[in-house]
Amino acid sequence: QVQLVESGGGLVQAGDSLRLSCAASGRTFSNYHMGWFRQAPGKEREFVAAIDWSGNSYYRDFVKGRFTISRDNSKNTVVLQMNSLKPEDTAVYYCAAGLRPPPSQYWGQGIQVTVSS
Repeated sequence: QVQLVESGGGLVQAGDSLRLSCAASGRTFSNYHMGWFRQAPGKEREFVAAIDWSGNSYYRDFVKGRFTISRDNSKNTVVLQMNSLKPEDTAVYYCAAGLRPPPSQYWGQGIQVTVSS
């Protein structure tokens, strides 16, 4: 079992930045692919970005060049740095972990990100 706890969400204006963090516990963190998903009101949950154990990362096109995912295996954390935020980035963001990509075996409780225009 892996427990995931997100932090860092909030309300910002378009063009601002936010940094989401996810703290993991329970299993060997470095074995897991880690990622972020999001779900906007009335929409399906969608993949945003992920990173494997060695630091290789991959992104959905709509965040490429704006979002950066990173991990610190010594601290069991994964971070999503979000720059140049847009109102359409408004959603609940979920941290996820899994042994295979895209990570979806374990989920955090979600954290709200709201971007005003």
